[in-house]
Amino acid sequence: MKMKTKFIYLVLTGLALGCFAFSPIALAVDPRLDGGYPNQNTAEVEDAFFSLTTGADNTAMGFDALDSNTTGSDNALASWIWRATGSLNIARTLHTATLLQNGKVLVAGGRGSNSLASAELYDPASRTWTITGSLNTARGFHTATLLQNGKVLVAGALFTDFTTSASAELYDPASGTWTATGSLNTARGLHTATLLQNGKVLVVGGTDNFPNALASAELYDPASGTWTATNSLFSAVYFHTATLLQNGMVLVAGGSFSDGFVSAIAVLYNPASGTWNSTGFLDTARSGHAATLLQNGKVLVAGGSDNHGFNSLASAELYDPASGTWTATGFLNTARSVATATLLQNGMVLVAGGFDDGALASAELYDPARGTWATRGNLNTGRYDHTATLLQNGRIVLVSGGFNPNDRILATAELGPRHP
Repeated sequence: MKMKTKFIYLVLTGLALGCFAFSPIALAVDPRLDGGYPNQNTAEVEDAFFSLTTGADNTAMGFDALDSNTTGSDNALASWIWRATGSLNIARTLHTATLLQNGKVLVAGGRGSNSLASAELYDPASRTWTITGSLNTARGFHTATLLQNGKVLVAGALFTDFTTSASAELYDPASGTWTATGSLNTARGLHTATLLQNGKVLVVGGTDNFPNALASAELYDPASGTWTATNSLFSAVYFHTATLLQNGMVLVAGGSFSDGFVSAIAVLYNPASGTWNSTGFLDTARSGHAATLLQNGKVLVAGGSDNHGFNSLASAELYDPASGTWTATGFLNTARSVATATLLQNGMVLVAGGFDDGALASAELYDPARGTWATRGNLNTGRYDHTATLLQNGRIVLVSGGFNPNDRILATAELGPRHP
């Protein structure tokens, strides 16, 4: 049993010291790569940044050697290097990070010395952060969703006294300001929010008063700015994942029940009918895991933790929407929960950081063709409850904030290696 993981669970249940550092669970979900956005010419600046470290031969440090099938040697990939970039103006964790249509990254809320209302923008061209308008409500454990109109919807929150918020607000990149929008029907935090193909946002589960889990779900309509209830999950959960499939349905998998035990249940939401249907069971019950839609339409679920967060998991599995079944795939090299998982342009998945008896600095790459993981360098700073965002050129990952190995909140940010 990993005693530090157990300690953080006790903090969550309010039985340990008066620390506000919640469980190492990160809810930030990278937006799907959308090649439809204009380039904004950030790629040239980012490429130049990395070429400064490689000299004339950009492959010397492995930045152009992502796919081992093109190099003939996995050793060529082991030299991946993460580079520090501008630090956040305010150290934060449990925040959200959203790639905007203009190529900048919006970081909002989270926790510092207390709940934060501040927000800031990362500019890939200058590699700097600037303060933008503040949220109307300070919040952490919320969700942030990029809408089809380019605005960002932030909803819900979980506070340090374990109460939650129903408020929601919209960020307008054109004005840099937040405006209130309709409130959720049920206050919640630790929920998921998924942009549907019809432009609405599906919010599922979470907690209304930790650790009481919710089964309810609701839909946000950007046209009216209102929320309407939809059918509830079969089981109430938080720390689950929700993934939009290529067929427009939403896969909800795993999570924690109110008693701290974890779920292996997987269900599908059909936006056309507003109903849920079972779709097999995970091979391993898990919570605080990562779920990533692969280019082949399958979903990769990796890591997480077991009952009560006592142990981090190294197992991974694949969901096949065609058959509605789960199959095991290669194990992570390092067991981890609350890691970030980012789908790269070449179809591979980069997992970075996370928690396993302490903050992790290691990063790993999943190759769907092989079904295997390979270590890909270390972050400069081990971290969990951070965010990772694929920048608009599709090749560089921005990691920001989180807790470090000493459980101190970070302001640092770093850029991950790109692929050709």
